[in-house]
Amino acid sequence: MDKGHGRHEKRTLRTTALLTMRQKWAGLKQAFEIRRERTSKGVTTVEVVHGITSLSEQRADASRLLELTRGHWGIENGLHYVRDVTMGEDASRVRKGSAPQVLAALRNLVIYLVALVSGPKESRPEALERMAARPSEALQALDLPMLQ
Repeated sequence: MDKGHGRHEKRTLRTTALLTMRQKWAGLKQAFEIRRERTSKGVTTVEVVHGITSLSEQRADASRLLELTRGHWGIENGLHYVRDVTMGEDASRVRKGSAPQVLAALRNLVIYLVALVSGPKESRPEALERMAARPSEALQALDLPMLQ
């Protein structure tokens, strides 16, 4: 909750083991629903997200599922931000054939390379700029021969 900025957020999580179709989906233990209600500047929005897990109720109660979901989305949002903003994926006009998948794989490779060669205080955009100026560093990080 952030009252200082006129925002309020409330989350609730419901779980069930009754509707998981265990007989058709081996390993499925629970289904869950997260309801996020946000109020910002007097406008309330509601988002409902559903999920499934192989964790039993004994291994993951509602609070543990919420913790795991938050952790997952923290990682996911961080990766999407890098791909969308830093790598410009949203601006790409490539939509046909296998090209979008190939470009996504190349972006993932570049993100991996940036993590390998960037310094502890260097931002991703700075590392990308440095590698663009010195491609030999990227090749060296991949243990590939230098270009002639």
